Amino acid sequence: MPKDLFNHVAYWVFDLDNTLYPPQARLFDQIEVKMTQYVMDALGVERDRANHLRKHYWKTYGTTLAGLMQEHGVDPAPYLTDVHDISLDHLEPDETLRRGIAALPGRKIVYTNGCAPYAERVVAARGLAGVFDAIYGVEHADFHPKPNARAFARVFERDSLDPEKGAMFEDDSRNLAVPHAMGMRTVHVAPEADESDHVHHHTVDLSAFIARLTD
Repeated sequence: MPKDLFNHVAYWVFDLDNTLYPPQARLFDQIEVKMTQYVMDALGVERDRANHLRKHYWKTYGTTLAGLMQEHGVDPAPYLTDVHDISLDHLEPDETLRRGIAALPGRKIVYTNGCAPYAERVVAARGLAGVFDAIYGVEHADFHPKPNARAFARVFERDSLDPEKGAMFEDDSRNLAVPHAMGMRTVHVAPEADESDHVHHHTVDLSAFIARLTD
């Protein structure tokens, strides 16, 4: 991975879940349980039906919340507060990642389909507090989720971010298609590589990848 491919980058955008922490932490297992329960309570359906809808809305709309808002008019604020009220005990600080991100030249932001308060908790638990210039949640995208192009446009507009001078790090390769089309350098952070044309780079270890950029 030639470092010079990132020489133009002045804006570094990081997804949160399974990107700034390893999937082995399994935080999303907790979130999925709470989402299923919320669907059960909000729609008055049994667990199996709620679990099916949770997955269906994620595949169709990008997030379960987007489907609940679109098809059932669910208020996003209580939902986001409830489903992100989870334990972060499995997270550990990553000093290598902290040093690497801090050494990147330019502006560093977190952009997640979760809510910003949850993202701030996760960032702190990973020992990354103070490293990022801004943290954006789905509320900053007017509740449009990634991979929706409107979501990226809204957040990047808020941040005055120039995509052609940007790089995006994501565990969900679907969410790299729009950034790629906007001119960003894309990095897929996941156990298995995705050979899609909109993925420039793949890594299983974000800390090591960032370290190679800043050595």
